[in-house]
Amino acid sequence: MMHTHLLDRYREAQSVIHRLDPRVKVVVTLLFIVSTALLPDGAWFAFALSFILALSCSFLARLGVTFALRRSFVVLPFALAAITAIIAVPGRPLFMWQIGGTTIIGTDAGVVRFLSILARSWLSVQMAIVLTATTNVPDLLHALRHLRVPEVLVAIVGFMLRYLSVLADEAARLLRAREARSALLANRRGGGSPGWRARVAGYMAGQLFLRSYERSDRVYNAMLARGFAGRFLAINPHLMREHDWWALAVTVVALTVVQLAGQGFPPG
Repeated sequence: MMHTHLLDRYREAQSVIHRLDPRVKVVVTLLFIVSTALLPDGAWFAFALSFILALSCSFLARLGVTFALRRSFVVLPFALAAITAIIAVPGRPLFMWQIGGTTIIGTDAGVVRFLSILARSWLSVQMAIVLTATTNVPDLLHALRHLRVPEVLVAIVGFMLRYLSVLADEAARLLRAREARSALLANRRGGGSPGWRARVAGYMAGQLFLRSYERSDRVYNAMLARGFAGRFLAINPHLMREHDWWALAVTVVALTVVQLAGQGFPPG
């Protein structure tokens, strides 16, 4: 059993999405992301259709319509890195800034490009959230293996999830030990100078690395003693049933409609 409680976002439920074969859910998610990425800039109607599809999946999974929506906003600060598109894409000028000897011009096509990148990122993350909320980690790893993802890559992902949790446990132990040894007087600020704090943080980081490495070695030896042969097992038999094929077919049709709608709204 993989101890990934800190990282596994799986939500137990009895729903149509949960009952689908994990391979279908992975393929559907990838198709949705690729479809969203292929939509032209400014295809707002197609983006709206993709948004409706993402909300529908969240609803069918009994996660609540706003489950993925609320969690997807975490991607927006990272997508702001594309804000330079506003001044990098040629088009009709909207504003002009003079900074020293440099003139910065924002264009309408740049704004459309930027907002389209935000929409693509936001929608893709929503579908990925639904995937992780309806598929536990062992099933997800098995699905990747069945889909012919290289064994080494699947193993790396599995161990990464396992040992990140180990790392988090060791960090929590170090923080508890520090708090237990740090007495604070009333109305007095604890700790020393910034340099002292930096040295303590460095010592803790080194100790965290050593303790995590030693513990991961013990965990791996325990896994070998219990018959681990390089694969994480899952109870799910991973058999494609009729409703799995129907779900895949409906997804392909829906995404085809989205693409046709997107081609009808080319960039302005």
